[in-house]
Amino acid sequence: MALTARGYSCLLMATLLSVNVGRMAASRHTDTGITGIDKRPSADPVALRDPGPGTGTSGAAGDAIGDPRSHGGTDQAVYAYAREELDHWQAELGRPLTNGVFGENLTTAGLDVNGALVGERWQVGDACVLEVTSPRIPCRTFAGWLEEQLWVKRFTQRGAPGAYLRVIAPGSVTAGDAITVLHRPAHGVTIALMFRALTTDKALQPQLAVAGDALPESLRRQLVP
Repeated sequence: MALTARGYSCLLMATLLSVNVGRMAASRHTDTGITGIDKRPSADPVALRDPGPGTGTSGAAGDAIGDPRSHGGTDQAVYAYAREELDHWQAELGRPLTNGVFGENLTTAGLDVNGALVGERWQVGDACVLEVTSPRIPCRTFAGWLEEQLWVKRFTQRGAPGAYLRVIAPGSVTAGDAITVLHRPAHGVTIALMFRALTTDKALQPQLAVAGDALPESLRRQLVP
């Protein structure tokens, strides 16, 4: 069963709608001149594994990353975004938004991705276990890809950024796999709270320290004595 931000079980089963991988493409909106944000649903199972710290590579097999300095590695191995949020933006923007269009590797249904706690663990399919680490911070590559005016500001104001995850136990995942929340930490640091602390309300940053070792390494060094 899926869990809400308050930790209660709900009736809707959480499901992986698609697993998406990106191809490398030229972009004038990146410092590197290339991007892997164009992610498309895979018809075949995709292996997820820990790419290793500081590697700048994706945890999803066959997935391209154009800016290894800003993306990839252990703490950003996989990016998940909820179909429910894509539906919100689809209505607001007035155009179809396919799974993967926000650059997410995992498009979910029935899972409160933004209410997930840092350090929360999900099992996807039979074997793969993922751990929530941090929110996605919008950038000019994202804005350029969608070609929407003031996109970074609009996405930030919405406060529903989706979640990066590290791979705790590797495994292959595919569309239709069940997602089960295995563990929720006792602290209250959600992805939505962490996003606000890193963007619009930096006075909240000291509150993030209670997430401890579950925080991304770079942020942990900054916040935790």
